Amino acid sequence: MKVKGRKIIKREKKSLIFRKKFCRFCQDKNKVIDYKDFKTMEMFVKERGKILSSRITGNCAKHQRRIAEEIKKARFMALVPYTRV
Repeated sequence: MKVKGRKIIKREKKSLIFRKKFCRFCQDKNKVIDYKDFKTMEMFVKERGKILSSRITGNCAKHQRRIAEEIKKARFMALVPYTRV
């Protein structure tokens, strides 16, 4: 808000609308987190090999920990690469 002379000029804030993220594993109880399902594991890994955060994926803390654990198992078993070049 600026005062210019006697007039008050108001700036409007840009309001961003975010879609509510949800945990796909809590929503669908039949989905299983398994290190052998490397297609699912690759969805949660960035191109450089980092595991995506729950803030980005929308997973709850319980399932995010489980995903991280299974990705590390899959990397060790060479199902998912450590980095993609």
